Amino acid sequence: MTSITFIQLPKFSEKITDQEHKVTLIFNNVLLISGEYMHIPDAFMPITQGAIYWIIALIFIGLALRWAKDEMSEDKIPLVAVLAAGVFAIQAFNLPVSMGTSGHLVGGALVAIVLGSPYAAVFVLTLVLIVQGVVFGDGGITTMGANIINMGVIGGFVGFYSYQGINRMIGNIYISSGIAAWLACLIPAIACAFEMTIAGTFPLVPGLVAMSTYHAIIGIIEAIITAVVVYLIHTSRPDLMTTDTKETVIS
Repeated sequence: MTSITFIQLPKFSEKITDQEHKVTLIFNNVLLISGEYMHIPDAFMPITQGAIYWIIALIFIGLALRWAKDEMSEDKIPLVAVLAAGVFAIQAFNLPVSMGTSGHLVGGALVAIVLGSPYAAVFVLTLVLIVQGVVFGDGGITTMGANIINMGVIGGFVGFYSYQGINRMIGNIYISSGIAAWLACLIPAIACAFEMTIAGTFPLVPGLVAMSTYHAIIGIIEAIITAVVVYLIHTSRPDLMTTDTKETVIS
């Protein structure tokens, strides 16, 4: 985890590169020097804004805990643990994006599809983000609510419901899960760009272009991984799949 330095500058706004820190951004009269971050760090967002996201995240965390209490039986615990470890691992695939942030796989769609609920994604991603933020210092504590919303809530709900809708239309669970995973990687990145603009970290249009472009590409990798994992589980241990995996015949 690298540090962030803020230096007051005359009024202009542009992006320049710096070999030592990888990215230097001048915006709102502030020189922001940072390294590559996988999740939103504390300094990228005002505490008041982060508190609002935390309140929203806590509501979904409560619903996710209720899901875990009702649905997570003893035979599901090993699967949840494997999925959490898998999400932790795939998020290590990290590509630098301009303006001090980075693009990475999410895993929310995979968890939601396999376990049959978007709240499962909120539950697993929250656990992963807590470990990453508290133990490894990747992602801030005050901004963890925003990270949970982006990857757990938005990623989980987009991934789950887009999978359900696409599968009803095309009747192929593997293609459906791949497309859903791509959307669940792209849309949280777009949401993050809006959050960073509200925080005053970087301007909207360059942020949207950078985040959406990189995650549209990264999302292809996530789509392939998700489709392959769903295929492997569905063909070898279909009893582990909680989501309805019936393939409808389109006449």
